[in-house]
Amino acid sequence: MSEAPTPITHLLGIMAALRDPDTGCPWDREQNSSTIAPYAIEEAYEVVEAIRQGDMHALREELGDLLFQVVFHSQMSSEDGRFTFDDVVRSISEKMVRRHPHVFVSAEAVDDAEVQMRNWESIKAAERDNKFGQEAGTSVLDDVPLSFPALLRAHKLQRRAARVGFDWPDTAPIYDKVDEEIGELQEATSNKDKDEQTAEVGDLLFTCVNLARHLGIDPENALRVANAKFESRFRQIEAWLAEQDRTPAQSTLAEMDALWNRAKTEQQRLDSATDRTPQSKEDDA
Repeated sequence: MSEAPTPITHLLGIMAALRDPDTGCPWDREQNSSTIAPYAIEEAYEVVEAIRQGDMHALREELGDLLFQVVFHSQMSSEDGRFTFDDVVRSISEKMVRRHPHVFVSAEAVDDAEVQMRNWESIKAAERDNKFGQEAGTSVLDDVPLSFPALLRAHKLQRRAARVGFDWPDTAPIYDKVDEEIGELQEATSNKDKDEQTAEVGDLLFTCVNLARHLGIDPENALRVANAKFESRFRQIEAWLAEQDRTPAQSTLAEMDALWNRAKTEQQRLDSATDRTPQSKEDDA
């Protein structure tokens, strides 16, 4: 009697069946790496959202959806004779061992996470040199993907440049640069040149990302927090107006601004009360 397949073997079998040219699913059979690429991004964001909400049940499901994207791409590449799922697993395993020599090669311990990050980046740089070589025209920015979200890509580009010394020494000149960019944006606005305004808004955003990087803040997460704050307060405005049988469109800006400030004050009071909540004995243990 044969042994039951492992969960991953079972999943690989399901994917192969879905792609079977005779009996598979019509939709799955007609896909290629380009057509399903957006789903990988979508699933990754849903993983992040489950983590943000602290929903472990949802996280398990979303990680499965993300894994399925890996299996899907691997199956299609296997059909073309390029690489298999095992090749993907082997590749990431080799990379993790290579980038953690203090764990798998050397007996020398690295207790500081910051030191480990510098070591990681140095190893990545060496890998990049081996991949792209040192011929004319290569750049430390070469493999920062164009497909990254703009805030993430700005952060990555700045980190790469900083690694070779192209960086502000501290935050003081960055604050000055923010002021400078705001002034240039105001000037572009007065000229009513939309292309120039777009460029100056981009410069301002890029500088703000640089400031966040120096402060050790993830700009994408910072904007996500700001989005959540805005949404929460605006929904509260809508709720208060609904109590008066009105909508935002039926109120004035001054009224909504007053409600906004009320929502802000109440949220700050709630946050303050939460911070003052005594810990239980279990929390102190």
